[in-house]
Amino acid sequence: MPVSHLLQRVDQIIIARELFCRGQKILVAASGGVDSMVLLELLHQLAKKNSWKLVIAHLNHGLRGRSSDADERLVARTAKKLGWPMVAEHADVKKISRATKLSLEMAARVVRHDFLARTAVRLKIRSIALAHHADDQLELFFLRLLRGSGNEGLAGMKWIAPSPATSWSPAFRRLGAAGPNRLKAGLQLVRPLLDTNKADLAAFAREHKIPFREDASNASLDVQRNRIRHELLPLLRKYQSALDRTVGRVMNLAAADAEFIHSAATDWLKSRRNFEKLPVALQRHGLLLQLRQHETAADYELIERLRESPGEAFSISPEISVSRDAAGKIHLHKSGKIQIQRGEQALRLDATGATRFDGVTIQWKLSTSKTLPPRRIGREFFDADKVGSAIVLRHWQPGDRFQPIGMSASVKLQDLFTNLKVPRARRHELVLAATADGAIFWVEGLRIGEQFKLSGKTLRRLQWGWKRH
Repeated sequence: MPVSHLLQRVDQIIIARELFCRGQKILVAASGGVDSMVLLELLHQLAKKNSWKLVIAHLNHGLRGRSSDADERLVARTAKKLGWPMVAEHADVKKISRATKLSLEMAARVVRHDFLARTAVRLKIRSIALAHHADDQLELFFLRLLRGSGNEGLAGMKWIAPSPATSWSPAFRRLGAAGPNRLKAGLQLVRPLLDTNKADLAAFAREHKIPFREDASNASLDVQRNRIRHELLPLLRKYQSALDRTVGRVMNLAAADAEFIHSAATDWLKSRRNFEKLPVALQRHGLLLQLRQHETAADYELIERLRESPGEAFSISPEISVSRDAAGKIHLHKSGKIQIQRGEQALRLDATGATRFDGVTIQWKLSTSKTLPPRRIGREFFDADKVGSAIVLRHWQPGDRFQPIGMSASVKLQDLFTNLKVPRARRHELVLAATADGAIFWVEGLRIGEQFKLSGKTLRRLQWGWKRH
C-alpha cells in the first residue's frame, strides 16, 4: 500500500465499519512503539474532520527500567506536541506476576486492560483505540493454533470487541482490580489498523518522521510469539508466499462458523432440550457458554469430560467442582480442600505393556517400524532410546520444569499451566511421566517433551496411549 494512501484507507475503514462516531471522545493506548505512535498520528490527523477529542493513555510496566521510563517520556512529549491530554500510570508487573502466579505476559495484559478500562470510565469515554495490526493477527492465529484453539480462537481479534476488564475474570479478582461494580458494560476496544501490515506502518512513520522507540524484548526468542514472528512465519512463507491472504481466509471462515455455532448454542440454552442428540460442536459450545456464565475457566479437556460424563463432578478449584446433568445443564458444587496427589509408580518399559495410575490407564508399545499409525487424542510417540527403559509416573510437584515440543528451553510447569489456563485443582490431577534421571517427557493432555520427539536418528519408537476413566 502506498504510504500516502494509508490515512485515506484508515479513514475509509473507520467510516465503513462504523468504528467511531462523529464528535466522540477516544482513549488512545500509546506504548511508544511504532504501531501505537502511528495510530496516534493517524487519529490526530482525522480528529478535526470528525470532531473527535483524543486522550492518550500510557502504562509504564516497569519491566525494562530506564527504557520503560524513556517510553513514557516520548509519549508525553508527543502528547504535548499534538495538544492532547495524557494519562499515565506506573505498575510493578513483576511483583504482580509473582503475587498472582500469572506469567509476566499475562500479568502485563491484565494490568494494562484494567488501567485502560478504569481510565475510560473515569473520563466517560466509551471507545479505547488499540494499534493491533495484520501481522499481530497472523501471529495470534499460529499462537492459538499451536495451543489447540477452536474456531472462536482461530477467528482472531475483532475490529470492535468488549473490553475484557468488564468481565470480572479470576485474574482481575486476584489483582483486586476493577470489577463490574466499578466498570460499565459497553466499553469497547477498537482496532482501526487490523488489516494494515507492519511494513506499511513503519513506512508511514519514516515518511512523517514520527518518533518511536524499539522494544528490545521483541527480538528475544525466549518468547513464543517472537519465535513465531522470526522463525516460523519466514519458513512458512517459503512454502506459501501468500500466507497472509490464505490465513486471513481461514480466519474469516472460522469466524463465520464460530458465529453460527454461538448463535445455535445460545438458542439451545433457552430450551435445553435433547442435549444428547445435539451435534458435538453444539454440545461443546453449549457447555462453554454455561461455564462462562459461571465465570469458570474452560478448556478442551474439561468440556470433553463434562460432555462425555453426565453426573460426574470435576474439580475446578480447591472449593468448587462442576458437573452437568442429562439435560446438559451445568451445576457448581462446593467441595472440600483438594488433596494433592503425592504417589508415584515406577515402570519398566518392556516391548508391550499396560498399567493404571490414579484413574488413567496407560498402554505402551516399542517398535522399530518407520510407519507411524495415525495420530489421535490420547496417543503420542517418543524416541524410545531417549526415554529409556525405566520411567516414573507421578503428579506435578512445585519446581517441576518441562520443555514442550517446539520450545527452545524448559519452563516451570506451573507457568505453563497458568498460560494454558489449566485450573489449579486439575493441575494436581494430571499424570506426568519422567525418565530415570527425572526429565519429564509427557504431561497428560499437554504437548510432548522436545528432547524426546522422533527424529531422523530414531531407531526405536515408543507408542504411548492413555485414557482417563
